[in-house]
Amino acid sequence: MESRVTSEGLASRREALIEQIRAETGIDEPMIARLVDTFYTKVRADPLLGPVFDARISDWEPHLQQMRLFWSSVALMSGVYHGRPMPRHLPLPVDAAHFDRWLELFEQTAREVCPPAAAAHFIERARRIAESLELGIAGANGVLLGKGERYRRAVPAA
Repeated sequence: MESRVTSEGLASRREALIEQIRAETGIDEPMIARLVDTFYTKVRADPLLGPVFDARISDWEPHLQQMRLFWSSVALMSGVYHGRPMPRHLPLPVDAAHFDRWLELFEQTAREVCPPAAAAHFIERARRIAESLELGIAGANGVLLGKGERYRRAVPAA
């Protein structure tokens, strides 16, 4: 007998997983929106990260909408985000210092706007995302990072 996974079965399992995560963490769409909006307010004002975003984003609302969908997919496994983050990040002029600052602001924001279980859930995923993006950007710039190594952009000679 051949087993087949139906789309209804997958949808049912996804809903059960979302409900389990919500029950364990308290995460819901309004919390995700608060986290994203508060975080990006800080990012925009940050002297290191702000200029990177300002150079690429003129209309923030579409970006925030995409980030809410992204974090819903990441935190709740909702599957509502269908973008490809890596190609968008590869050309950015960022390195380990930027990722460290991004994580610092994200963790600070998560702890401010979320209950502890939700903050821990978001932070654990943010750390994995930052590591993955840093590895991808390093590789796109011809740098193969070993375990524990960080990507540092070459500083142009003065």
